[in-house]
Amino acid sequence: MNTLANIRNLNLSYNQLTKGSLIPLSALDNLQSLSLSYNQLGLEIEGEKKLVGPPLPSLSTHLKHIKLDHNHLTSIPKSIYAPELTKLEKIDLSYNRIHEIPKEFCENLSSCLTELNLDHNLIASLPRAMGLLVKLKSLSLESNRIVVLSTSFDQKHPQPLPEDLFVSTPLIDLNLKGNRMTNGQLNEFQGFEAFLERRQKLKSKNIHGGALTDLGMCGLE
Repeated sequence: MNTLANIRNLNLSYNQLTKGSLIPLSALDNLQSLSLSYNQLGLEIEGEKKLVGPPLPSLSTHLKHIKLDHNHLTSIPKSIYAPELTKLEKIDLSYNRIHEIPKEFCENLSSCLTELNLDHNLIASLPRAMGLLVKLKSLSLESNRIVVLSTSFDQKHPQPLPEDLFVSTPLIDLNLKGNRMTNGQLNEFQGFEAFLERRQKLKSKNIHGGALTDLGMCGLE
């Protein structure tokens, strides 16, 4: 790895990489883009070959993009939300078995994260700390475990997508397809009106030649 110290983009997808196998990545100080799709970083192996330690080592402070989809992860690796990663903009954690987003994830990436893909995980709700992600524009939660039986939310049964997500972030792209909720229910969420207003402004901008984006209703019917 010493001969690759200046590498900026690295694709290690479609291998059988497991815990402990990526320690040399810590030496890649200039790494900006890392793809680790379709590996086994979260796989638990018992017996004589039992694997210990975190799925990932410490990463370059220059890292901007990381792909960790299809890795058997049950939680978000702490090394991808270390306080030093102030340039990390895009994270793909789709097709894993992640249950929750830690508060520290939102706190440490608050000033840099713009895109987060959590499709096909086991997430039932998001923390209020999501509102700390003041640059988040795109969030995909397709086919998770978000269930809305009633929109009579209270402290015991809070809305699964917190008001701060809609009000305190610049979110404009939200994908909720494949979750047990409807478009009508989503429209009753506190703060959702602010999200709609941002998208309407963007739609008006698009008409006058602005950047294009998907302005569908979050994948819901």
